[in-house]
Amino acid sequence: MKIAIIGLGSVGSAVATAVANTGMAQEIVLFDRDGVRARAAAEDLGHAAAFSYDIKITAVNNYRAIRGSEIVIIAAGANQKPGQTRTDLLHANAAVINDIVPRVMANVDAKNVKLIIVTNPLDVMVMLAQKISKLPPARVIGTGTMLDSARLRTILSRQLSVSTQSINAYVLGEHGDSSMINWSSACIGGIDLNTFCKQTKNSLPTSTRKTIEHRVRNAAYEIIRGRGATWDGIAGAVADLVRCIVNDEHRILTVSTLGAMYNKPISISLPRIVGRSGIIATLQPKMSTDETIAFRRSARIIRRNFDAL
Repeated sequence: MKIAIIGLGSVGSAVATAVANTGMAQEIVLFDRDGVRARAAAEDLGHAAAFSYDIKITAVNNYRAIRGSEIVIIAAGANQKPGQTRTDLLHANAAVINDIVPRVMANVDAKNVKLIIVTNPLDVMVMLAQKISKLPPARVIGTGTMLDSARLRTILSRQLSVSTQSINAYVLGEHGDSSMINWSSACIGGIDLNTFCKQTKNSLPTSTRKTIEHRVRNAAYEIIRGRGATWDGIAGAVADLVRCIVNDEHRILTVSTLGAMYNKPISISLPRIVGRSGIIATLQPKMSTDETIAFRRSARIIRRNFDAL
């Protein structure tokens, strides 16, 4: 499979490495307006590939070279700086998406291509990319709360001394400050979270859960404060999404895609079955009254930010 990655800043470069390491691509095209940076990234990644998979890696600054790509990953745009929220990037990155998507669509097969959006504020950029591309919503996919959910599972794993692989717990809503944890549907090893805690003599009182929510929601800010940007986590999420699509795995991922929500079209993260054709189905998890209120609030914020464009 041929995969194109648009934008080779810190995030795009990490995404390129993570995708290459999946072994899912026969060819990776790296596009950046800065041709020198693109060539350097392709050379470096090509050298690394000698230790793993035999992949054709090319650097380009012309969109014609992405022709034949079945997956296009858009990672271009401004990154959060210390003190900024994802929403602070709204107008700057909307301009980036408005510039990139028409150029991409002029050079890909609209009947087959899948767009993976990484640019923040993610949910709004998914809506914008779908509107411009006119692709079916099922094939314009944002990484959504995949990383947020991974952060949640990591914290719970440490708290409860159980592997992240055994934890099914999701962050839903916006990939941003209004995200919410779906505690009501969380389970470990097929056992609901509360029962698991009783059986293993663990305790997750409301105060602890609020602390976990705070840590999950603010993880990106802590990382940005310490190293200037987050890139490894989101790169891992993109690689996992690519693997799921290429292998037609039909796994459930909390990705963001456009759908009818409260009588309005909104891109928001829910558990979704993902395969070769993109989004196959959207699931509606059990939520408490408070969780439903929080999810609705998140949806309103996403729609309001999109309308602001």
